[in-house]
Amino acid sequence: MDLCSRKDLSGWIYPTALLCIYGFFTYMRPSEPFLTPYLTGPVHNLTIEQVTNFVFPVWTYSYLVILFPVFILTDYLRYKPVIILQGLSYIICWVLLLFARGVPAMQGLEFMYGMVTATEVAYFSYIYSVVDTEHYQKVTSYCRSITLVGFTVASVLGQLLVSLAGLSYFYLNAISLVSVSIAFLSSLWLPMPKKSMFFHRRATEDPTGRTSEDPKATRENEDARSTELENTSIDPDADNMDIEKNFCKVLWLLCKDIKECYSSSQLIYWSLWWALATAGYNQVINYVQVLWEHVEPAQNSTIYNGGVEAVSTFLGALSSLSVGYVKVNWEMSGELALAIFSAVNAGALFLMDYSFNIWMCYAGYLVFKASYMLLITIATFQIAVNLSMERYALMFGMNTFVALVLQTILTIIVVDNRGLGLDIVTQFLVYGSYFAVIAGIFFARSLYVIVTMCCKRHKKEESTNIVEENQL
Repeated sequence: MDLCSRKDLSGWIYPTALLCIYGFFTYMRPSEPFLTPYLTGPVHNLTIEQVTNFVFPVWTYSYLVILFPVFILTDYLRYKPVIILQGLSYIICWVLLLFARGVPAMQGLEFMYGMVTATEVAYFSYIYSVVDTEHYQKVTSYCRSITLVGFTVASVLGQLLVSLAGLSYFYLNAISLVSVSIAFLSSLWLPMPKKSMFFHRRATEDPTGRTSEDPKATRENEDARSTELENTSIDPDADNMDIEKNFCKVLWLLCKDIKECYSSSQLIYWSLWWALATAGYNQVINYVQVLWEHVEPAQNSTIYNGGVEAVSTFLGALSSLSVGYVKVNWEMSGELALAIFSAVNAGALFLMDYSFNIWMCYAGYLVFKASYMLLITIATFQIAVNLSMERYALMFGMNTFVALVLQTILTIIVVDNRGLGLDIVTQFLVYGSYFAVIAGIFFARSLYVIVTMCCKRHKKEESTNIVEENQL
């Protein structure tokens, strides 16, 4: 291996390895599947109603408020400071969980967890700013898969420590605090990127993020939008740069890109499902432990939340992996797949809601999470194949924001005590009905697409027959 290839190898391996270490330890939280039993147990002694209607909704509200400013600041600050902020937020969350008491303290915890989830964009964007384009596919698979590994290991470890060692939930949270502290320390060693997608761009980059070694060729091939972005590029070493002016220009270009991202009707429908389903999925994930606690209180028997989370994550990973091996004309049957599996999700939620057996609840959850992971992978692929790197990140950021708006509306109406403040059983009835409505929307859309394509094919065949008859 020559000197250049060694330098290239070390150039992407070092930041990728550090980011994977960070990702593993941030997701290696064995206390996560047992959060609700811990809050309602003897340590915190909160009621189910307090947890459901007063504590958990704060996460949704804070996530929504923080997301957009963090999305802009992440790019402007070039990722690393935001990753460090996320690591620090994790530590604050678990310190509060271990040592703070009362509803206001737990609401503060949920606010900080909203900061954690809002800053995830930095983790998934950082690596693209420090490695070359040829390594994107490889580093993406590493950074995303390590989070699944961390979550699965944490869930299995938590279940084993609870079931076999009889460890209390307090010590599980202590282990989680140690894990996120290791992640925070590893984030300090990440190299600082010299570029970002919008504010700090290299002059030789084209709109897809590829770098040309020939500046003359790059200038000849750039389009108008790339030129605009170059003009707004912020050089951190230039003292006389008008940052406020450039900030406004970048925001204007972001709005322009958003309009172009949603110019395709097909992408609009995939994004619509993505936002609708993600809002419902987040609600289910946020409150499913409350339902399990209602069906089978942790004080009465050993619970298996950790094992279920590990199995559901594994099934989700398998279903996501299977998408790459399925040959389907998604343009024609994509909406039908969305409709069918949304109906499956609705059925799984109704099963969980009407069942008095914890194992039936667990089974419904496994089906629900695997189906969602399958569909979100398909939607992600369909959206990403037609977009450049900048628009890929921008569109997913917008879809996440729309999903959060919908989730906030659901939370205010269904969960929050200032709204209907429904009990957990009625809540899951609403969530099941919500996915049934999504299934109905996309069944209607899929029928329209299939009928339209059949009519076009029929007209084409008729025109072909007429041409053949005229030739005869």
